[in-house]
Formats: sequence, structure tokens, C-alpha cells
Amino acid sequence: MLDDLRLAWRNVWRNTRRSVVTIAAAALALLVIIFYSGMVTGYVEGLQRNILDLEMGDGQIFAEEYRAKPSLYTAIEDPEPLLAKLRDAGYRVSPRLLAAGLGAGEDNSAGVQIVGLEVEAHRGVSKIHEQLHEGAWLSDDDDGVVIGRRLGEELGLGVGDELVVLSQGADGSMANEVYPVRGLLRGISEAVDRGGVFMTSAKFRELMVYEGGVHQIIFRIPEGVELDAAVDAAQAMAPAGVEVSSWKQLQPSMATMLESTQGAMAVMMGIIYIAVGIVVLNAMLMAVFERTREFGVLKAVGFGPGKVFRLIMFETAIQAAFAVTLGVLLAVPLNYYMTTTGIDLSSLGDMSVMNVAMDPIWRSKVDASTYTTPVTALVVIIILAVLYPASRAAWIKPLDAIRD
Repeated sequence: MLDDLRLAWRNVWRNTRRSVVTIAAAALALLVIIFYSGMVTGYVEGLQRNILDLEMGDGQIFAEEYRAKPSLYTAIEDPEPLLAKLRDAGYRVSPRLLAAGLGAGEDNSAGVQIVGLEVEAHRGVSKIHEQLHEGAWLSDDDDGVVIGRRLGEELGLGVGDELVVLSQGADGSMANEVYPVRGLLRGISEAVDRGGVFMTSAKFRELMVYEGGVHQIIFRIPEGVELDAAVDAAQAMAPAGVEVSSWKQLQPSMATMLESTQGAMAVMMGIIYIAVGIVVLNAMLMAVFERTREFGVLKAVGFGPGKVFRLIMFETAIQAAFAVTLGVLLAVPLNYYMTTTGIDLSSLGDMSVMNVAMDPIWRSKVDASTYTTPVTALVVIIILAVLYPASRAAWIKPLDAIRD
């Protein structure tokens, strides 16, 4: 075995140019796959994180008719028993109040979505309070509002200015009030950016003369529980007339897009693997054809088919080991940079995908599988690619080979 390895080592470096090209091609392919995998995973997880952390939560609860026809009067009545059950089961929950209205500055007005929330509870399900472009988030007893940045620009409002909110109260009266603007939000989604007005639940009820239940409950599922199972369990706790939906059910197009992105990544990686397989197959076939006489002599002096086959497999293993080592050594610092620093896209302005904000810094997401999966796949592809050349060399006829 040791003699075979020594012979394989010498054979690899007999044609240095061919070996270097083969090793470099495989190492470059491995580097590209590892880098591409980390960047796509970071992109997908970043979008999903923004969906869950900033807007949707893991799921939401509404009265059955609310999503089809939103109305101030269509609410989850007496939500406290349901909220208590969910909290006892390990869910984090935040009830919200919703209403449509009109927001006005000194010269302009725009349609707005008024959101009333319990400040402390909302911190448990959302990180929207960390997405401030300017100013500060709401406090528990705040009498001000936080609005979307583009809404502020459209109305000519900044932090400290006053927003006039108009709507129709629950009792049919004209609801109108003036609120100081506490903060402007960075781009989260098109709806929030252009029309979001956030205030405390107490101020919402005061504005809308509303004493009913809640319109929406955002929840985050317990650790270690599958999303579908958690949604089913929440639905079982809910009273009749209440609908529990996961974020995938609320945003099916986004869920499909994220899945298709991962599918496209798999296709791209497959193409690269095939290209590497072709390079290795071509290199080893060339080596076999060039060394036909050599293999004939080896067979003539007593090398059996198994030993010739093993010799070529050892040569391939040596080249694969160099390629994997080189590819990983190049990928580690590159991925470290992309994970910690990333690509700053803030100069392009606020970006969104299907109305969901993208982080201004695009970072890679790397774990052990980012390396182990491509390395394993590459080694398997190389082994499969060399089987035919190795078999051809192993069963070559000594006399024919020597004549050639």
C-alpha cells in the first residue's frame, strides 16, 4: 500500500502542468460553491429574518372575516384567555389594534395604517424598534407616534413635528388628534414605509373611541417546535371564529420565492459539480492515453488489474486532497470577511424584495455544512469521474499497450 502511494505521488508530479490545472480547477470550483452557498443562504435567511422579526412574526391570529374584509368592528373579542393560553404554552405574543385613516402635515396628506400596540409585549415578537432611521421608539405611556420614513418625507415631517391623524371612530364620530413624531422608521416594507403610523394601544383606543377586543395577535413559536405543529396547536387553543395562520400562509408568494431561490442554488451547484467532473474525467483520460505503454509494461511485470486501478485511484485521491485543502484555505478568509463585514449596499438606497426590506449589508451565513456538503459532493464527483479511466487502464492488454 505504501509503495503504491509513493508511486502514485511520483506519477502525479510527472506531468506537473496537467496536475496543477486539474487541482486548480477543482479548488476554484470548491471555492465558488462554498462562497455562493454562504451568500445565498445569507440572502435567504436575511429576508426570512426580516419577514419574521420586523413584520409577520412566525404567525398571526385574526377574527375569521378580518383578512377578507378588514374592519374596526371585526375583532377578536375578549382575547385575554387566548393570550394567557399561548403564553403558558411558551409562545411570545403581542396584540395589536388596526385602523385605516388619513395622516396630514402642514401641506400634504396621505392614507395611513394606524397601529396600536403594547410596547413591551411587542418587543418580544418584533425588532421593529431597532429599525429607526431617526429619533426614538415609543415608551409605554407615550403620547406620540413613530411613522415610516417615506411617509414623513411625503408629509414634510421630521422628529419633533406634529402629525394630524383623522379617521372614523367606533362610535361613528370623527376621530382626529395631533401627535408629536417621536421617530422615523427605516425601510421595512412598502406599506410601513409609506403609511405606517405606530402608537400605544391606549392612545389608539382613545383616538378611535374603541373599547372592543384586538384585531391582530402576532406570535413567535416556542423554541424547537416546528412551525406547522405550532400553528396547529395555537389553532386548537383558539375559540370559534378565530383564525391562526403561519407567515407562509400569509405570504405564500414570498415563501415560494425563498424555496425557489434555494432550488436555484442547488441547480447552480449541480452545474459546477458536473463541470468539475468533466475536467477530472478529461484529465484522467488524457493521462491514461498518454501512459498506455507504461500501463502495458506494468501489467507485463506482474501488476494485476486491481493494482493498476488502485494506483490511478490513489493519484486521483492525492489531487483531490490538494484541491480540497486549497479550496477550503481560500474559502475560510473570504467567508470570514463576508460574514463579519459583508457587502455594503446602502449606497443603492432602501431595497426590497416583494415589498420586504433587504438589509443594507449583505452578509454570508456560514456553518459546518457550508463546507462539509460541497467538499463531500466534490470528492464523490471526482471519484465517479475517474472510475471509467481507471477501469480502462486496469483491463488494458499488455501486448497491445506495448505495441501502441
